[in-house]
Amino acid sequence: MTIIKATCPVCGDVQLSRDQVRLVLHPVRDRSFYSFTCNLCEDEVRKPAGPEVVRLLRMGGVVPESADFPAEAAEEHHGPVLTRDDLLDFVTWLNSATAIAAAAGAGLHRRLEEEDDSVRQQP
Repeated sequence: MTIIKATCPVCGDVQLSRDQVRLVLHPVRDRSFYSFTCNLCEDEVRKPAGPEVVRLLRMGGVVPESADFPAEAAEEHHGPVLTRDDLLDFVTWLNSATAIAAAAGAGLHRRLEEEDDSVRQQP
C-alpha cells in the first residue's frame, strides 16, 4: 500500500492512503488542488497542486477528478474592472429596458390579436 506524506497546517506531517487524498485538476493550471482530512485533528486541508505535485500524487495512485465549471470561467478578461457605479448604471438601464420590453411585448400581443380577428372575419 502506497503511503502519501502531506502536511497539515495544525498537526504537521501526516501519512495518508491514496483513497484519503482528493486531487482536482482544473484547466487553468494554477487552480488545480489536492485536499485531505487530517488524521489527527480532522480538519479539511486544501492546497494548490502544481505540475510536480500532480505527478507525484498520480504516481502514488491518486485518481484525479476534473473540475466541473462553465467554459466562461476560463475566459481571460481584459480592460478595466467593473466598479460599483458601473453596476448601479447597469441596474438603472436594466429597469428601463424591462419597462421598454414589457411595453413592446404588450404592443406585439395587441397586433397578434388584431391579426387573429381579421383572419376570422374573412369569408
